[in-house]
Amino acid sequence: MKHIYKKLLVLLCTMGLFVQMAGCGTNSNAEKGATNTETVTSTPTATTQTNVETTYPVTVKCSDGTEVTIKQEPKKVISVAPNITELMYQLGASDKLVGRTDYCDYPSEAASVPSIGTLRTPDIEKIISLQPDLVVASTHFDEANAKKLTDAGIPVLVLYEEHNVDGVYTLIDTLGTAINRSEKAKSTDEEMKKEIGSVEDALKDVEPVSVYYVVGFGEGGDYTAGGDTFIGTMLTMAGGKNIAQDVKGWNYSLESLLEKDPKVIIVENGQKDAFMKTKQYATLTAVKEGNVYEIDRNLLNRQGYRNAEGVKQLAKILHPDKVK
Repeated sequence: MKHIYKKLLVLLCTMGLFVQMAGCGTNSNAEKGATNTETVTSTPTATTQTNVETTYPVTVKCSDGTEVTIKQEPKKVISVAPNITELMYQLGASDKLVGRTDYCDYPSEAASVPSIGTLRTPDIEKIISLQPDLVVASTHFDEANAKKLTDAGIPVLVLYEEHNVDGVYTLIDTLGTAINRSEKAKSTDEEMKKEIGSVEDALKDVEPVSVYYVVGFGEGGDYTAGGDTFIGTMLTMAGGKNIAQDVKGWNYSLESLLEKDPKVIIVENGQKDAFMKTKQYATLTAVKEGNVYEIDRNLLNRQGYRNAEGVKQLAKILHPDKVK
């Protein structure tokens, strides 16, 4: 009887041990899951994604296809473009930012980061003195300056998109990989796509409105966003019929503007009165009927997550009854 009792006691203890181990295993997995996942709020129902850490060294591509190898996670980054500075904050990497340009004014916190000059004429010596692990630039960054930095052992990543908003997602993802913020980059993409998608859904049955976007005007000549430009595609996404759709680049003629006589004209903030008072535009229907509107040009010019808001603002101008 004692022998049977001992066997039963051992069996019960063993079962208790298994239960404890199973409980520990469950808690461990839950803790691990809490550490390695993040709630994404860009969709109507919160979803869970697995963290994606960048493994260094990593090789990423500049927008022109040039490959750049980053040996270890950058701790000190210099931005040589306002849109890159905005993205550093958006991706939760502002603590890495040790330099920015004079034009990097958004968000306002960026003003506290030391300036390294302008986009076209950055202070290369100052950049080198800050000992960055990575310099990220956009258009207008001189190849000679890039060579000076690479010769000093500083990797330079140049990111830009010439033609469409889809390319911005690639830009964001590449930056996210470079600075070890891939997950935040992907959630940013999702938020942009959701916002732009809601605009496109609202406009799916509308008749496009003829529109002209003013890049430059007056004595210096007329400039707009041609059909092959980044902003040109945003006008189309927002339900506009770009009168310069058949033009490549930014140059436009006054004769073409007067001939096509768009229903709506969009200028940057602060330029409406000056445009409407310029004599050569007085006969335009949009001017006579007061259909000249202002917009924050940075929502369109700076390639990044705020482009989604730019598309929405354009749509509000062109189709105020459809987009609120």
